[in-house]
Parts: sequence; C-alpha cells; structure tokens
Amino acid sequence: MMISATKKTFQLFSSQTIRSSLSSKECQQTIKNLSIIKLTNHSIFRFYSKKDDGSRKDYFNTSLTLHTFDDEESKSKETYLEVLRKYTSQPGRNIERVQFMYAALKYMDEFGVDKDLESYKKLLDVFPKGKMLPTNNIQAEFVHYPKEQKCAVYILDKMEDRGVIPDSEMEKMLLNTFGKESLPIHKYWRMMYWLPKFKNISPWPMPRPLPNDPLELAKLAIWKISSVDPQAEITVFKTETVEDSIDKTWIVSAITPTQRKLLENHHPRTKAVYVEGPFPVYVRNIPVDYFVLWTKIPKSDIYKPPKIDVDDVTNLKASYWDSKKTTIINYPSVHEQMHETIFSVCATGTSSKDSVLSWIRCLQKDNPVLSELHIVFTLKQSTKEGIKYLEADDIISKISEDEQKEIDER
Repeated sequence: MMISATKKTFQLFSSQTIRSSLSSKECQQTIKNLSIIKLTNHSIFRFYSKKDDGSRKDYFNTSLTLHTFDDEESKSKETYLEVLRKYTSQPGRNIERVQFMYAALKYMDEFGVDKDLESYKKLLDVFPKGKMLPTNNIQAEFVHYPKEQKCAVYILDKMEDRGVIPDSEMEKMLLNTFGKESLPIHKYWRMMYWLPKFKNISPWPMPRPLPNDPLELAKLAIWKISSVDPQAEITVFKTETVEDSIDKTWIVSAITPTQRKLLENHHPRTKAVYVEGPFPVYVRNIPVDYFVLWTKIPKSDIYKPPKIDVDDVTNLKASYWDSKKTTIINYPSVHEQMHETIFSVCATGTSSKDSVLSWIRCLQKDNPVLSELHIVFTLKQSTKEGIKYLEADDIISKISEDEQKEIDER
C-alpha cells in the first residue's frame, strides 16, 4: 500500500497492514514526513502529517477539548457561553464534537448554569444543522448518527432532572438537527407534556431562586413542616440570650396553641418527653436538618373503633326500637398521631446538642411545664456530610483532660 506524503488529512490503517507496508523501501521516506504516530486502540494507529495546519493539530490535543473549562478562572454563565462560542468558531471541530459536549455537560454545575435554559440551547446549537437529517425511512429507523442523538438525549435528561422546561425554539433546533423521527425530538415532546403539569404541583411553593442565607432556608423548612396547622407560630431565637450556652447561633422554632395545650395537659408528669433528630427536610434540592419534641402515647389511650361485621344478621335490630345512646369523643388533632404526640419542631444553625438544649430553655419561657418534665435527648450525627459538631459533653470532657495533663506535668 502506498501512502501519499502530501496528503493533509489523517488515514487509518490496521496493524497488520502497517507491518507489511513499513518493510517496503518506498515507505521509508514517507514515514520521515509523519510527525505523530498515535495509538487509538489495540489494533489501529493514526498518522498526522507535518504539513497539517496548527489549528487542526492543537484540536486533537485532549487537554484543549476536555480541560478547557478547568483553565477558566471565573466560573460564571458568561464564561461558559464564551467557551462554547470559541469552540464553535474554531476549525476542525466536527471530529470530537460529542466528547466536547459531554465535557461541557459535566461542567454545567460548576459554572452554575445547570438550571439556565439559554446555556442548554447554546450547547445544543453546537450540533450542525441539516447535516445529520435522515434522507429516507431506513436511516430514520436505524437511528441516524446514534452518538450525536444519544448525547442530545443526555442533555435533555439533565434538563429534566434540574426542572428546566424547554421552549419552542429548542424544538425547532432539534427538528433542524435530527428530524422529526429522531430520539431527541421524541424526548422533547414527552418533556413538554409532563413537565408543565408538575411545575406548580407542589403544595409548598418556594421562591426562585432560593436564598443563600441558612437562616432563611431554615424558616422555609420549618414553615413547610408546620403548615399542617394554619395557627403555627414561627419564632427565631438567639442562643446569646440563653445562659451557659456554648454555641452562638440561631434557632427557628414552630409551635401552635393546640400543641401548648397538649404540653400543658401532659400527664403523668413522670412520663418522658423526647427530643429526637436531626432529620432532613428538603427545600427544593437543599436539605435542612430539624428536631422534634414529642412523646409516646400509651396503648390504652389509643382509640380503636369497634369491629362490627356488617354481614352478620344474627343480631339484627331495628334502630327505631332502641333508644339512641350518644357519646362525645374528642377528635384528635393533627399533632396527635397514632403512636405519638408532637409538641414542637425546630432547626438550629449548628445542629448540635448544645443548640438543641438552648431551644428547650427558650421554650420554657412560654411553656413552664417543660421544667417539670423528664426530657430525654436521643440525638444522632448531623445529616450534613463533611460537618462534625462537638457536643457540650465532649467539650467539657476535653477541658477536664487538658487540666489533668497540666496537673500531671506539675
């Protein structure tokens, strides 16, 4: 096989053909003009000529395509769109287009454009228009340009996961790129049917965008939990006003007049009240830890309706013959569940044991009955990953250990 030394584009050869070709004398001079021999897999090599222009040679450098976003110092929407614009304007971009789009899809979260419709449209605009349209039914049935269609479906999947609803312009882009029988346009039509139905279906509407202040997020989380009772009162406490408090933070607490009455009528006083948590509640996609003040309900107090077999006719009686007997049954409130009664909920800035203890002390001002009850803290580690809080007992024990070491050294 003869290889032209002046050919600008690269050629692919199998390893067996290369071994037979390299032995001929006519190829020795040709090999000298080749600058790069790159192994693409176990049996295929790629050759690049010295006479290729610099733009094509730099493009095949993976650091240019896959690490372009790492080189940007400012992570913003403008920078992300500028990288896409530079990529679409450079020559030879059709070779590794899919790899670049997967890399751009990966860095959307880092640049903060994962919920921006314009960025998704600019990313889909990288595909050429008209080139990948099927010309007959056979091409449409066998998925014309499958890698490109799969990449477009992944982009639409990410939009669906982030709750981004496409518009009519994106439909025109997909029709001009892949045609009406392609996988991406079918995915788009399914999204346009379901996403608008679920957009405002949540009974707890949250602001867009969400606030970055943890205190405001805690207020939204506690409001979401306590919204079962419209009379819920949300109060913000500062632990600085509590004596002997270690953590200087804030506490968002919610309690209702019904819960105050249940707490006041808690009998016997020796029955324990539990503080349990933290549990995660999601405000959109952000988890917020909260704690619960509750008590167990004895089995004898649980109301069980009598079991009546409506098909049993052995003891059939006419209702107008017997005198009507009525009893008054107090219907349980929403806070009185089947096996427990919930008195209050809260969220703290540090989710530590000391902050929860300060919460109980703040509740004692309006609910003095808490000073008479036995309160048991059944706390676990915070659900926030990578954050560990020192509890009050640990700090006291650590101080005592340091003092003991000083005494031993003396």
